[in-house]
Amino acid sequence: MIPYLTVNDSFQFPDPSEAEVPGIVASGGNLSPGMLVSAYRQGIFPWFNEEDPILWWSPDPRFVLYPEQLHVSKSMNKIIKRRTFSVSFDTAFDQVIDCCAAKERPGQDGTWITRDMRDAYCVLHRLGIAHSAEAWQDGRLVGGLYGLSLGKIFFGESMFTHVPNASKTAFISLVRELSVRGVKLIDCQVYTHHLHSLGAEDIPRDRYLKELKALLEQAGMSGSWSNWVL
Repeated sequence: MIPYLTVNDSFQFPDPSEAEVPGIVASGGNLSPGMLVSAYRQGIFPWFNEEDPILWWSPDPRFVLYPEQLHVSKSMNKIIKRRTFSVSFDTAFDQVIDCCAAKERPGQDGTWITRDMRDAYCVLHRLGIAHSAEAWQDGRLVGGLYGLSLGKIFFGESMFTHVPNASKTAFISLVRELSVRGVKLIDCQVYTHHLHSLGAEDIPRDRYLKELKALLEQAGMSGSWSNWVL
């Protein structure tokens, strides 16, 4: 049985290693800033369809990217060096999350980025916790991603692209910038071929939780990233 969290529960989630249903730690609760941040700090994130209750996940294995293992192909390096796209941070967060929600994905009916999810992450953005990276072409937003930053870890949530290689450019630019600023781990949650091609890998959940704890003890980068210049 999946443990159920009431709105009055504290922000302490069940131990992910004791989850009876693979990957699902609990259901219920809410999407308040306190509960969301607490979940990420415990290695847990929300993921559910609009008709479902809130489901809290901590998959095993965990899909992550170590910035020093970022793989950039020769063709992508050429695209970045030619400045095919301009990249910014935290200048269009609402647009990015809306584009991620609207993006059609193979084998997926609808989106897990519900209106409540969108509103919750926009609040985190205003609090300086959630951030976006944007790729632009001829003044038009053509790709990007968003996620959370706590300690020395970035928790990626979703990305989109309207033009080939736009999201890759935004992602690579973000990882490189985060690496310079001391971030040691990018949480990609679950396997995708797209991110695997960029160097992401599966690691055991217990290893992820151990590394997460250590990285959260280090100073983070709260506040807007809109003044970051590449």
